[in-house]
Amino acid sequence: LKNIQIFSFFSFLALCYYTFKVSLETLFFTIPFCLLTVLYAVPFLSGFEKNLRQISYLKIIVVALVWAGFTVLIPVLDAGKEIELNTVLMLLQRFLIVVVLILPFDIRDVKYDAISLQTIPKKIGVEKTKKIGLILLVFSLVLEYLMPFSNWVKTPFMLFFFIAILLLMRAKINQSKYFSSFWVEALPIVWWLLLLGFDNFSH
Repeated sequence: LKNIQIFSFFSFLALCYYTFKVSLETLFFTIPFCLLTVLYAVPFLSGFEKNLRQISYLKIIVVALVWAGFTVLIPVLDAGKEIELNTVLMLLQRFLIVVVLILPFDIRDVKYDAISLQTIPKKIGVEKTKKIGLILLVFSLVLEYLMPFSNWVKTPFMLFFFIAILLLMRAKINQSKYFSSFWVEALPIVWWLLLLGFDNFSH
């Protein structure tokens, strides 16, 4: 916990630095997502005893929405681009992908989460959770091919897609210490590295 607090402190310093590098208009657009992030952690419901994380099914939606907003919507608005159909499709795809990446964590935490915290695995079981994740991944793949990207973008996504399926299917309650915390957590970085590699190769 202490290491996390130290890391969070330096992350906060970096946040303060980069805040001054972003326009006021962009910062205004981030307010709803920042508010959701705060309410996710800070108790404000039921006599200030519950936060958004402790509301059944809302946890995964809030996390996915904030990630999708900060990685798709905010960059588009900051670049001064109009929100087109492709932006909406990418926003939906990113939302679905983050939901899927959260599932291995929720499967791992089945034995730790309180009974009142009804995550998807606790509600419907591990196997059905994996099936839902698989359906969402397939849907995200369909969205990828609805967007007019070149092959150097689609190919890395296909590789990411199959790795995500592999990790989702191998997720279990008694998983290794680093399965979710490192391998699943690293998937977006792997996707980014694949994009960089294929971009350099294509040029």
